[in-house]
Amino acid sequence: MKQVVLSILLLSTLGYAATSTGPALLPQNFAGWEKSASQTSNDPRQADPAHPELLREFGFSDGESATYTKPGHSMKVKAARFNDASGSYGAFTFYKTPEMATEKIGDQASSSYLQVLFYRGNVLVDVSLDTVTAMTAADLRQLADSIPLPTGSARNLPTLPTYLPKQGYVRNSAKYVIGPIGFSLVGASFPAEQVDFSQGAEIALGEYTTGKGTAQLTLIAYPTPQIAAAHLKTIDAAHEGQNAEKTNSGVAFFSRRSGPILAVITGSISASEAKSLLASVNYDADITWNENTFFSKRNNVGNLLVNIIVLIAILLGMAIVVGIAFGGVRILAKRFFPDRIFDRSEAVEIIRLDIGK
Repeated sequence: MKQVVLSILLLSTLGYAATSTGPALLPQNFAGWEKSASQTSNDPRQADPAHPELLREFGFSDGESATYTKPGHSMKVKAARFNDASGSYGAFTFYKTPEMATEKIGDQASSSYLQVLFYRGNVLVDVSLDTVTAMTAADLRQLADSIPLPTGSARNLPTLPTYLPKQGYVRNSAKYVIGPIGFSLVGASFPAEQVDFSQGAEIALGEYTTGKGTAQLTLIAYPTPQIAAAHLKTIDAAHEGQNAEKTNSGVAFFSRRSGPILAVITGSISASEAKSLLASVNYDADITWNENTFFSKRNNVGNLLVNIIVLIAILLGMAIVVGIAFGGVRILAKRFFPDRIFDRSEAVEIIRLDIGK
């Protein structure tokens, strides 16, 4: 079913309006391939008739569908632009299927024989090939390099998926969603109402192999640890208490909070395995220190004291120089001009009034 969805993914060629936002998504040519036909649209229903609301939830902006040819070969390329890289990454994880192989194209890529799916920045690209050659990967890397990148923070990828542990992870099972529509479509083990996306929650989940079978680890990130703590109580209450062995459905349930991230495990897993998996999810705050530390030369107290000492030494030196200069001038004046400038007799005569007589 996912393969069928992938084949109609992004910007169907039926009913396209010639509208777009931002710079052109696909280049006129790359690596010897020439664009022979192209259509654009900003309607998510044209991008994926099966899941237009999901694309809108990811922040779908516009897209383009084009056919490229070169002697003896052709390919169909469909591209969808989102408001930021979180949207393109989330859509990539949704359409990626378990049987796909990992490729080094764009930011991340997966392939299934004649189908290649990759994203670069805030653009998701789906390529349908007529054949695979030794130069196919290199050609698609040039295509990825020609896709326009967003500016500022729109290029930043979400950090939540990086908290998914590596040990026991089932390949290609990671999903990233930012709303209730995506959460309901990725096979989550509890309803979206318990998450409360109105609080700005984002989700990353993955499947893990355990001694009892397979379990699902769901990471829920909230804006603050306080909000996360409140929602952990809600989720635990709906599953009969924190770290309960069984929920109402008979599936094992375990939960833990690390900062603003909730980690919830459901499925076939033992208590010891669940405890170990939960312990590997640890929030690491990324702090930016923007307060003045006063370690510059201008604000350093030690530097101020040194400058004060230097100033005092300068003032003392100036006083000594001025004193020597004044005394020397007086001595020279007395030697060369005796009784004319300094110590003149008429200047030191005392007028006496003999009033007592």
